[in-house]
Amino acid sequence: MRLHVNVDHVATLRNARGTDYPNPVEIALMCERAGADGITAHLREDRRHMRDTDIEALRAAVTSLLNLEMAATSEMIGIAARIHPDVITLVPERREERTTEGGLDVFASATAIEAVAAMCKREQIKLSLFIAADLAQVTQSIELGAEQVEFHTGEYCHSAGTSALAQLDRLTAAARHASALSLEVAAGHGLNLVNLEPVVQIAQIQELNIGHAIIADALRLGIVGAVQAYRDCVNRGIAARGDKY
Repeated sequence: MRLHVNVDHVATLRNARGTDYPNPVEIALMCERAGADGITAHLREDRRHMRDTDIEALRAAVTSLLNLEMAATSEMIGIAARIHPDVITLVPERREERTTEGGLDVFASATAIEAVAAMCKREQIKLSLFIAADLAQVTQSIELGAEQVEFHTGEYCHSAGTSALAQLDRLTAAARHASALSLEVAAGHGLNLVNLEPVVQIAQIQELNIGHAIIADALRLGIVGAVQAYRDCVNRGIAARGDKY
């Protein structure tokens, strides 16, 4: 299972004081050395954390895999074609949101997604869509040219008890459906050391994108220690896989 670290919140901390530190690229390279399989960064329309120069510097420095999260806009298509990340993950954006609040509606966004998919095919960039764990959304994703879907895990992470179990069942069903369609399956949003293992136990999930929790845990563990703690958590989840999920 691939562990990708989102370094957006390194830039958030830097921007809070208008300094040139902490450096997202430096932290990204430390994450790679600690065992991360890839680096994720979201270039938002309002540039609230990552800047264009950050993405350019990450592209030059990252040796594992660079996953660029972005909205399906003409501006971002041009930037992605120029920078050429390994993966593009399309996400919904609203200026007033604190963080991404849900999955992309691939039906409502079909025309915009098709434009990105055409560029990705031309530039040989893998296209991933950040969606809810919904079977119809999964099916439409492959129709629009996606090679991967990433399931928004926020509803699971913000629930407990039987509600959390229901969300896990929903994630499992969607992951199985995506895998049957030969889509790669990723998951992300709200995952931390407390709630991660049950998601890892879903055998069809091949990739995790985790940012805020790893950067937060780095305050007490250091960035290397935090990445290694999440890698250990992933390994425990894989070892505990059974017939339940």
